[in-house]
Amino acid sequence: MKKIILLLLLLFTVNNVMAEPINVSYDNGIYHIILSGDKIKKQIEFVSSPTLITNSEAHNKSGSLLTINAGFFDPKNQKTISYITNDTQIIEDPIFNENILANPTLRQNLNKILNRSEFRVLECDGKYKYEIAPHNSKTDFLCSIQTAAQGGPQLLPNLRLEEEFFIVKDSEGNVIRESASVLHKTARTLIGLKTIEGGKQEVHIFIVTDKHPMDIYEARDLCSSYKLDSAMAFDGGSSTSFNYKKISVVSNENDGGTGRALKSFMIIKKK
Repeated sequence: MKKIILLLLLLFTVNNVMAEPINVSYDNGIYHIILSGDKIKKQIEFVSSPTLITNSEAHNKSGSLLTINAGFFDPKNQKTISYITNDTQIIEDPIFNENILANPTLRQNLNKILNRSEFRVLECDGKYKYEIAPHNSKTDFLCSIQTAAQGGPQLLPNLRLEEEFFIVKDSEGNVIRESASVLHKTARTLIGLKTIEGGKQEVHIFIVTDKHPMDIYEARDLCSSYKLDSAMAFDGGSSTSFNYKKISVVSNENDGGTGRALKSFMIIKKK
């Protein structure tokens, strides 16, 4: 009987270790973060700052377990280019960014910019789940968006470069405009979803550092190699930032290595 009890205790301990909600690994210039379990869904929150601050400052200010950079922003006027939702309310709206409206090219493609992909945490009849979808897409019945951050482009299931105004092609198919350095190798912040056994969801985050820069096609292939159901990018390049325990990653070593000042962040709150 004692042997059976010890075996059950051992199995319980092993399962608890395996069920670690935040798992971080590093290989060849890429951090791979996996968020698992149901409890952590309520700890995810997207936040913004009235003035631009670094990822480390946001991490320390919020006292969070983990912090990564999120949406796009305009460094000239410090206003958002991405929708941010917190506690069911839109707290950052790019439609109020006058620099977007003042630019004829951006204004002409405003619908594409406003409908870029976003990562959502939904509450559906008392249960929480994740979703990656265009901003204007409706949620399922009885679902509400608790928190969300827009970025782009969508990587999986389909790469949406033209649809989200990250590239523009001429009549002959040549790229004549590029945003967010999507066609160039740079640091990337990527986030995706994977359905595992029992229909549960995992969040996979890749912090692709400047030690292993990628273009957007390589970023898509990275997410595909992990068999993610859906994936998208957040702001990347010099914005790519990550704080977790003693790990502090920035792609911009200016200002004493503190990294670029940013507008919005994904945090994992402490319980």
